[in-house]
Amino acid sequence: MKKTDLSPLQIGSILGGAAIMLSLAMGMRQSFGLLQPHMIRDIGITAADFSLAVALQNIVWGATQPFVGIWADKYGTRPVALLGVLIYIIGLVFLRFADATWMVTMGVGFCVGIALSCTASNIAMNITARTVSATKRGAAMGAVSAIGSLGLSIASPMTQSLITNMNWQMAVVGFLGLACVMLPAAFIGTRADRIEPDAVVGIPQSAKEAIVEALGHKGYRVLAIAFFVCGLQLVFITTHLPAYLDICGIDPSVGSTTLALIGLFNVIGSYLFGWLGDRYSKRMLLGGIYVMRSLALLMFFAVPPTPISTLVFGATMGTLWLGVVPLVSGLIVHLFGLRFMATLSGIAFMSHQVGSFLGAWGGGYIFSAFGNYDLAWKLAVAIGLAAGLFQMTMNIQPSERIRLQSA
Repeated sequence: MKKTDLSPLQIGSILGGAAIMLSLAMGMRQSFGLLQPHMIRDIGITAADFSLAVALQNIVWGATQPFVGIWADKYGTRPVALLGVLIYIIGLVFLRFADATWMVTMGVGFCVGIALSCTASNIAMNITARTVSATKRGAAMGAVSAIGSLGLSIASPMTQSLITNMNWQMAVVGFLGLACVMLPAAFIGTRADRIEPDAVVGIPQSAKEAIVEALGHKGYRVLAIAFFVCGLQLVFITTHLPAYLDICGIDPSVGSTTLALIGLFNVIGSYLFGWLGDRYSKRMLLGGIYVMRSLALLMFFAVPPTPISTLVFGATMGTLWLGVVPLVSGLIVHLFGLRFMATLSGIAFMSHQVGSFLGAWGGGYIFSAFGNYDLAWKLAVAIGLAAGLFQMTMNIQPSERIRLQSA
C-alpha cells in the first residue's frame, strides 16, 4: 500500500491510534506523582524511594529506546507496540499490589520504563512520519503529539478523584483500565507497517552505519545534548510538583488540576510548534522552548505558590510541554532521512532520559538533604537557559550522504 492510496479515513485512523496509544502511555506516566504522598504514608516508602523508582523508569526507558528503535525499523512497529502495552499492564499490576519498595521499583521503574520505549513518542512519531507526506509531516507530528497530551487531562483528574473517594490502589486499577484501551489503539496505529516506505534518500546503509554517521554529525550531538534539559525539567515537575504543593499547604486538587492543564494546553503547544516547524527554523524554535520553560520555572518557584499562580504555571508549561517532539523528530529526518528515524531518535532520547533521571531522583535527593526544593529548581533553570542557547547554535546542514544524493 502506498501513501497516495490511503483515504483520509485510513490516515486518520492510523494517526488516531498512534495518538491514543501515546496519550494514555504518557498520561498515566505523568500522573504517578499524585500517588507519592499516599504511598509514603501507607506502605512506608520514602520520597527518595519513590523518586528513585521514577528515575530508574527514565533510565530504563532511555537505555532500551535505541534497541527498540532498531527493532521497529527492522520488523515494524506492531510487535513493538503490542508487547509494550502488555509490559505496561504487568508493571501496573506490580504497583497495585505493592507493599514494599522493590515492588514499586519493579512496576514503576523497570516495567513501565520498557513499556514507554515501545508505546510513547518515538514509536508514535515513527508511525506518523511514515504515514503522511513530507510537506505535511511537521504539522501531522504536532497534531499526534497534541492529541497525545490529552491523556494527562484524563489520567490526572481520574487519579485524584479515585484517591480522594477511595484510595491510591483504586487509582492504579483505573490506570489498568486505560492500559487495556491502549491495546486496540496500538493495533490500529501500527497499520502504518503496511505502507510502502519512501524511496531511499542517499546511499543505502545499515543501522550500524546510520548510527556512526549520526554520532559523527556535530548538529546531532548538539541536539542530543540539549535534549537532556527537556527530560530534566519535565520529570522534575511531574514527579515533585504535587509533593511541593502539599508542603506549601495547597489543596491536592490544585496539583491534579495543574497537571490536567498541562495536558490541555499541550494540545495547543504541540500542534503550534509542529506547524511552525514546517515554516520556520526548527533549531531556533527548539532552543526558544527550553529558554521559555526555564523562565517559567524561575517565576513560579521564586515566590510562594498560590492556587492561581500554580494554574497559570501549568498552562504556561503545558504550552511548552511536548512541542519539542515534532521539532526534534523533524530535525533528525532533515539531517539523515527517514529510513532509521526510530533508531536515531532513540539514541538522542537517551540523553533526554539521563536528564529525566536527574530530574526525578535529583529532586528527591536534594529535598531529602536540604528539606526544600530550592537548589533543585535553581539548577533546572540554569541548565535550561544554557541548553536553550546551545541548541540555537546547532549545525542543521544535512549529512554528507544526503547532500551527495541531492547533488
